Amino acid sequence: MPLNMTKVAFACPTIDVLRQRLEISGHTTTRYLPKRHEEMVGGSLFWIMDHALVARSLIEGFHQPEDGGRWAIRLAMPLVPVQPRARRAHQGWRYLEEADAPADLAAGELAGAVLPGKLLRELARLGLD
Repeated sequence: MPLNMTKVAFACPTIDVLRQRLEISGHTTTRYLPKRHEEMVGGSLFWIMDHALVARSLIEGFHQPEDGGRWAIRLAMPLVPVQPRARRAHQGWRYLEEADAPADLAAGELAGAVLPGKLLRELARLGLD
């Protein structure tokens, strides 16, 4: 089973802004190649917005430019909205096991009906998620 990762959708206030950015570039970058990168091809990159996992992109592979700069994480489109799950923001990326990954939103379920991440985290803390 492929390994997933999480990453903050930096400077993306909405899923639509993230979707537009990814449609233009087709990738995101990271400073360091993950040690388990081979396991991640075919997995998903789960995006964090407002302290919640809200969407995912399929990881197609990793590539480093010839100049030795930042690593590109090639991502497939479309961006897939997921059931929101509270997650603290962090720098860089983190591994996410399949058992901890949120499910995709059902067809017709509105991504705009997502509760803010801080509220989701508080509800989870109270056992009301």
